[in-house]
Amino acid sequence: MSNDSPENVLFVVLDTVRKDRLGPYGYDGGTTPGLDEFAAEATVFENAVAPAPWTLPVHASLFTGMYPHQHGADQENPYLEGATTLAETLSGAGYRTACYSSNAWITPYTHLTDGFDDQDNFFEVMPGDLLSGPLAKAWKTMNDSDALRTVADKLVSLGNVAHEYLASGEGADSKTPAVMDRTREFIEAADDDGDDWFTFINLMDAHLPYHPPEEYVEEFAPGVDSTEVCQNSKEYNCGARDIDDDEFDAIRGLYDAEIAHIDDQLTALFDWLKDTGRWDDTAVVVCADHGELHGEHDLYGHEFSLYDPLVNVPLMVKHPDLDGGRREDTVELVDLYHTVLDALGVDGGDPASAGDAAVPRDSTRSLLSADYREFAGVDDPDPGQVGGPTGEYGFVEYSRPVVELKQLEEKASAAGIDLPEDSRFYSRMRAARGADAKYVRIDRIPDEAYRLDSDPGETRNLAGGSDDRVADAEAALGEFEAEAGGAWTGAADGDVTDDSLDEMDDEAKDRLRDLGYVE
Repeated sequence: MSNDSPENVLFVVLDTVRKDRLGPYGYDGGTTPGLDEFAAEATVFENAVAPAPWTLPVHASLFTGMYPHQHGADQENPYLEGATTLAETLSGAGYRTACYSSNAWITPYTHLTDGFDDQDNFFEVMPGDLLSGPLAKAWKTMNDSDALRTVADKLVSLGNVAHEYLASGEGADSKTPAVMDRTREFIEAADDDGDDWFTFINLMDAHLPYHPPEEYVEEFAPGVDSTEVCQNSKEYNCGARDIDDDEFDAIRGLYDAEIAHIDDQLTALFDWLKDTGRWDDTAVVVCADHGELHGEHDLYGHEFSLYDPLVNVPLMVKHPDLDGGRREDTVELVDLYHTVLDALGVDGGDPASAGDAAVPRDSTRSLLSADYREFAGVDDPDPGQVGGPTGEYGFVEYSRPVVELKQLEEKASAAGIDLPEDSRFYSRMRAARGADAKYVRIDRIPDEAYRLDSDPGETRNLAGGSDDRVADAEAALGEFEAEAGGAWTGAADGDVTDDSLDEMDDEAKDRLRDLGYVE
């Protein structure tokens, strides 16, 4: 970090945005004039790798500097525990911190907002007490007990139904202006008090369901009625609903409209920072947590695979220690934890609570460092530094997808479809992704491997073949798995009966009774 490093950091996550729908990555659909302008003064990374294909584990990695298997936050354990967060570290170092989001996973209940001095979640699809309070306690109790797993799945079912019903109208874009307003208010207040700040925002517009404002529909999806196209990826993935090319074109148009709304809102925030003299003193990170599939590999959404549209995400960073332009080297979103610490001159590594794990700043994982990703000389390497000592691989993990799997099963059952257990739907996956090759270990179906340089669409599976670069990626993944406790060999089933209700405490039973699950 140089002496003229900005004193503040704005960190923006474009939830569920795939990079090939953005102008800085070559898309000519006109969705992102603001990001196009931003990219001209930022560094644009072509090979940024997300640690997972969905929100909760990715954000937990951003906030802890750990891989998913290290922090343990996933759908079977939907809360971050025993880890000191980036916000806790920065708050302890005297920075004012804020988190504004409309994503249901980024809440006090999941502990992802621990350490933020100010935070607000604008998620209004589910009643507030489903994210906190007694029901959150019941959810935790049930997920911590194999005997209560079925009851926990029933709560997931309720959430799926409520989400489909209540999310069918306003989209997440209606919350984005409020996120921006709160961001401006926080920054003004911090500056008025003479405090340096770290502001994190998550913008959910491009997450299903797509219901963009009408003005954007008219431009990017003229004639498309968002209530008429398939907005539930599980219906398509299980085979209960077909989507033809025309409908996918309409879906992509709505998706573009959502991205265009994000771009307008973000551009207004950037312009405000410039107009108020704050831009030059603010480091800015813009990335996606994961992408989305729109029919590629016969999948819709961001579940059940680790294909590149999900895990090779957009990343742009504005900081004077970066040279700008485009970079082709592999970077990981896990590295952004260290990059923020480096940008603000904070070492980290001090537990916020007794017994917490706390990751100290590592220069080999900071984008701002001269020895970035020179892992060979690290004294106490993390699993990714062992699995890729030359720094050329990013690592991705996907454990049992409880929420998606439960809804997939319900949609399949309603359509009279039996889902085979030996399928990708029940599989856990890990991948090593380099700029030219990827290897994916899958526990219930054959592994997948691709030469991304010659087959970017991942159409030819080279696992088990003789390609040298694929073999190198597989070897790197094996080293990563060894450090992570071994390769996954079977997905957890967690099948139990409703007799498990007898094991619940009265408070949890009362909550389920209120929700109509028990009498």
